[in-house]
Amino acid sequence: MRRVLVIEDQKEIAHLVRLHLQDLPCEVELAFDGHSGLAAAEKKPFDLVVLDLMLPGIDGLEVCRKLRSRTIYTPIMMVTAKATEFDRVLGLELGADDYLTKPFSIRELVARVKALFRRMEQLESAASTHSEETLALSRSRGRPRPP
Repeated sequence: MRRVLVIEDQKEIAHLVRLHLQDLPCEVELAFDGHSGLAAAEKKPFDLVVLDLMLPGIDGLEVCRKLRSRTIYTPIMMVTAKATEFDRVLGLELGADDYLTKPFSIRELVARVKALFRRMEQLESAASTHSEETLALSRSRGRPRPP
């Protein structure tokens, strides 16, 4: 089961997102401000962070910066009312993997989450295949070939 952290100060939106992501199925944790969201993200690994930009405490851009400074990569989907091209580009440049503007369709949010999960699965599969090939190659170099 995938684990998702939703950092959103509007509780109705956060609960709605959780409800629909649980249908995928996902285990969903909620945080309602930047400080608690960042603390939750640093406490345990998540497969996705759904991040609002306009948060009390630390804003979403700073949360994104701090998450991207870590060695563990977690996909980030920004969900925000900031809809200008400048805001979208800034969010993506700071490390968001996707950007969805409010108001949004819950179907579109779920479809984008599924797409992010598919990409992560493909990357994980490719990394696993590469590791297995490297291990097989290193083992074959250490042993003589049978006659």
